[in-house]
Amino acid sequence: MSLGILRIAAVLENAGYSVDVLDLSGVENYEEVVRDYATATSIRIFGLTATTPQIPAAGKVQAVIRAHLPHARIILGGPHTTLVHSAAKKESKRGTMGRATEALQQLQQLYDVLVAGDGELAIFEALGEHPPKIVDGDNPQSEIFLTNAMLNDLPLPARHLVDVDSYHYTIDNVPALSMIAQLGCPFGCGFCGGRSSPSLRRIRTRTSDSVVKEIVHLYDQYGVRGFMLYDDELNVNPKMVELMTLISKAQQDRGVEFRLRGFIKAELFTDEQAEAMYQAGFRWLLIGFESGSERILTNIQKRASLADNTRCMDIAKRHGLKVKALMSVGHPGETEDTIKETRDWLKLVKPDDFDSTVITTYPGTPYFDEAEETSPGIWTYTYHKTGDRLHSVEVNYNETAEYYKGIPGEYTSFVYTDFLSANDLVRLRDELEADVRSFLHIPYPEASAGVSYEHSMGQGSIPEHFLRSSSQQTTVN
Repeated sequence: MSLGILRIAAVLENAGYSVDVLDLSGVENYEEVVRDYATATSIRIFGLTATTPQIPAAGKVQAVIRAHLPHARIILGGPHTTLVHSAAKKESKRGTMGRATEALQQLQQLYDVLVAGDGELAIFEALGEHPPKIVDGDNPQSEIFLTNAMLNDLPLPARHLVDVDSYHYTIDNVPALSMIAQLGCPFGCGFCGGRSSPSLRRIRTRTSDSVVKEIVHLYDQYGVRGFMLYDDELNVNPKMVELMTLISKAQQDRGVEFRLRGFIKAELFTDEQAEAMYQAGFRWLLIGFESGSERILTNIQKRASLADNTRCMDIAKRHGLKVKALMSVGHPGETEDTIKETRDWLKLVKPDDFDSTVITTYPGTPYFDEAEETSPGIWTYTYHKTGDRLHSVEVNYNETAEYYKGIPGEYTSFVYTDFLSANDLVRLRDELEADVRSFLHIPYPEASAGVSYEHSMGQGSIPEHFLRSSSQQTTVN
């Protein structure tokens, strides 16, 4: 479930607003859901959150709302808005008006208010009588940019506003829910979004007690013993071992065993961390190794060497922690040989699971922000230390989402290198995955399917609580 929007809902409820959450996750006929809701509700303020791959769907949602409620105020926040806004600000500082500025202007044409960066306090400006077109929660000098203390004091996400039982996720067959203990990643990987966005780049942490309090709340409230932590890199927190110790103690006090899963940074991983994580109930780690080629690791500014990554795998195995290796192809300088090196490294270290994607040059990534148009519709990023290049085809993110996490055999690449075409990258990615899965006996994941909202919501009519009327009421999607 989308925790960001649920935290904003919690903040609004805390301030006395009456809030509905129209949860469209996994719903195939979501436009129909929005139409039925819009024709039945008295609400006139709608807030949407969207990642970049969700932007085409968000555009359809706003179009349905506009059609039935032409005077409604529609607010858009979330990662895509933040990434495009930070990229546009970078262009402005350079004195240029490029594709990020154009993308931001396109969003402004569709939505009444854009919220960039932290939304928990920015939402109140967006709900004001005369809100600005852009509320900048991505400015560390502003009062709405979250500090550690502010993050720690926020209410827990309003999970009670969604059907928690309709989410089916397990860690080692233990029912699980997701949570976020800290914000931000300080590293500068070229493919990664938000490297120019303070809200995504700066680490903000909660106290260990606060994190454990949320875990205990989820156990007490929903009976789950599994917890997926979506922090960018858990072990950038200098107090991570302390947190693991407190999670272990919470289990001992209650006579239960938890199961946890989360992300770590390879070169920061230690035996002490691994032992503490296992004792706390971690059984799975997700690690963005990205490549088995030293050349590619250099070009993407990963800061972890191949030796670091191999050592990380050794530590995890020593402490009984399973690893899902997150790999990608299509970086500057990618060749058939570098992809073969990735394949061979995976066979050598034998992760318990892996995925491999063709990268996309998202707004807010160095690959996007620092690229230059070298021919009409073609943008080229050059890593200055090696001269290796990555070329990308112009993508209209308001309309296109087929670049993201494709199904094997149905991938689309919008990037290519000096050595490999877009079709080559797709073919080699598919061959890598097939070869490594066969060698390691790792089955392909089952494809998830959407459901109709009559099934997912348990009824064909609009729920009664959707029909409440209030002078202070908003809906978040």
